[in-house]
Amino acid sequence: MAELKSLSLFFFIFFIIFTLLTTTSESRLTKDYYSKSCPRFFDIIRDTISNKQITTPTTAAATIRLFFHDCFSNGCDASILISSTAFNTAERDSSINLSLPGDGFDVIVRAKTALELACPITVSCSDIITVATRDLLITVGGPYYDVYLGRRDSRISKSSLLTDLLPLPSTPISRIINQFESKGFTIQEMVALSGAHSIGFSHCKEFVNRVARNNTGYNPRFAVALKQACSNYPKDPTLSVFNDIMTPNKFDNMYYQNIPKGLGLLESDHGLYSDPRTRSFVDLYARDQDLFFKDFAKAMQKLSLYGVKTGRRGEIRRRCDAIN
Repeated sequence: MAELKSLSLFFFIFFIIFTLLTTTSESRLTKDYYSKSCPRFFDIIRDTISNKQITTPTTAAATIRLFFHDCFSNGCDASILISSTAFNTAERDSSINLSLPGDGFDVIVRAKTALELACPITVSCSDIITVATRDLLITVGGPYYDVYLGRRDSRISKSSLLTDLLPLPSTPISRIINQFESKGFTIQEMVALSGAHSIGFSHCKEFVNRVARNNTGYNPRFAVALKQACSNYPKDPTLSVFNDIMTPNKFDNMYYQNIPKGLGLLESDHGLYSDPRTRSFVDLYARDQDLFFKDFAKAMQKLSLYGVKTGRRGEIRRRCDAIN
C-alpha cells in the first residue's frame, strides 16, 4: 500500500510539473515564433500589405484603428474579425465598430489567405493584425518596434461585451483617461497613442454637432470649412474629413501641432489640450517628433501585448471571420 501511495504521489508531482512546463512553453511570446513553422511569415505579410497600401492608401489608418479596437476592448485576440451569426451579434457589428473602414478587414483576410496556402493552420489572425499594423505604420513614415508573436485567437466575440470599453469621439477626456488607466496605461501613453490620428479620417457624424455649436475650440476658419465639407451630411452619411488636414497621409507629429491652433477634429482631440493633465504632453510631442515616435512605438508594443491569449486559451482560426 505504501508503495502504491508513493507511486501515485510520483505521478501526481510529475503531472503538475509537466502541466507547468507545458503551460509556460505555450505561453511564451517570441520575436521568431514562426521561424521554423512558417519561415516566410514576415515576407508574406509585407508583400500583402505593400500591394494593398499602394492601391488603397487609406489601408494603414484603417488597420491601425482595427488593431486598437481589437486590443483595447478585450485584448489582442482577433475577436473583432469574427462575423455575426443568426444566434450572435459579434463585436464588429456593435455600434462603435460599424464605422471601421473595410480596408483594414480586407488586408487581414488577404494576408491570412496567403499564409494558409504557405503554412496551413499555423499563423493566428491576432498575430497577423499585430504585424500588419506595425508594417503598415512604417509604410506611412511611422516608427519601427519589435513585435512578439505566438498569440491565439479568441473563440468568443460578443457585441454585448464591449459596453463602455472603447472611447468614443465624444467621450470626455477625464473618462478616456480612466479607461486607459484601468487597463494599465499612463496618461502619457494615452496621449502618445492618440497620435494615431496623424493619419486617417473621421466621418462627419462624429464631430458635426460640435462644429455646429459656437466657441467649442475650433479655429473659426477651420469651423467654416468643416461646415461646408459636411453640409450634405444628412443625405450622405459617408462624408468624412481627414483627422490631420496638414499632412493627412504622413505619420508625423503635425497632429499635436494642430491641436493648440484649434485644428483638432474630434472632441477628444480638443480635450487633450483643455485638460492640464494632458496638455503638457501635447506640447511636448508637438516640439519633438523623435520623442513622440519613441513613446508611440513603446505604447503600441505594450498595447499589442494586452490581454493576449496563448496555448490552450485560444485557437488558430482557419478563417479569420469564423470560429473553428
